[in-house]
Amino acid sequence: MYRFSNTVIGFLNLFTLLGSIPIIGGGLWMARSSTTCESFLQTPLLVVGFVVLIISLAGFIGACFRVAWALWVYLVVMLFLIATLMGLTIFGFVVTSQGRGVEVPGRVYKEYRLEDYSPWLRNKIKDPDYWRTIRSCILGSKTCAKLASWTPLDYLEKDMSPIQSGCCKPPTSCNYNMATVEPQDTDCYRWSNAPTLLCYECDSCKAGVLEDVRRDWHKLSVLNIVMLVFLIGIYSIGCCAFQNTRRAETDYPYGENRMTKVRPRWDYYW
Repeated sequence: MYRFSNTVIGFLNLFTLLGSIPIIGGGLWMARSSTTCESFLQTPLLVVGFVVLIISLAGFIGACFRVAWALWVYLVVMLFLIATLMGLTIFGFVVTSQGRGVEVPGRVYKEYRLEDYSPWLRNKIKDPDYWRTIRSCILGSKTCAKLASWTPLDYLEKDMSPIQSGCCKPPTSCNYNMATVEPQDTDCYRWSNAPTLLCYECDSCKAGVLEDVRRDWHKLSVLNIVMLVFLIGIYSIGCCAFQNTRRAETDYPYGENRMTKVRPRWDYYW
């Protein structure tokens, strides 16, 4: 009769095995797409999907068919996955602890400064290849086109997303009506009215992207914590299933005493 822990591990890994199929399918579908944003997410999706598939398959085979080596591989990879997820969660909280936005007097929206974010994120976003990809994503999403019909009153009363605030308009402090030229934010000179240019090369645009990353990373970190608790629980049950499988491979069933009855000495009853 199968042990309870083996049955639980088998069902849990069957569900995760089926769940990895749409993840891999989504990654392969993105590989066929010409949209820059989707191909940018293709590799992480494929890696996560295949890792979940391999782990779930090993755990399912080991628990249901009592294959000790498969469960051993499952537990080793699961331990590595828990350690990696824990490291990524801590790293995410560290690199996204800075930045939040600056209040703009008389406006509902906030503006964002690149120097407020962590050095690691700033170096990442300044990479030309990386920024070219992100810039193409923003253009393809038509985020700034949504502001084309706004009136001056809308800019006073309506809120904006971080990317709209940083990429679709010049900084609020910019003054283009001054007769004398005074020092202004460098982003004021990068701004262009051309729909394909706008402020896409501004530091404020890069800061707006980092603010979106920071918010998403915080949400992902909370999900990672929930997943860590779930994985640690599965790992504990998997250890029990591994012990049950090892016992099943021996000549002594679970619960049977391995000690044979000892014959008493001839003078025991004396």
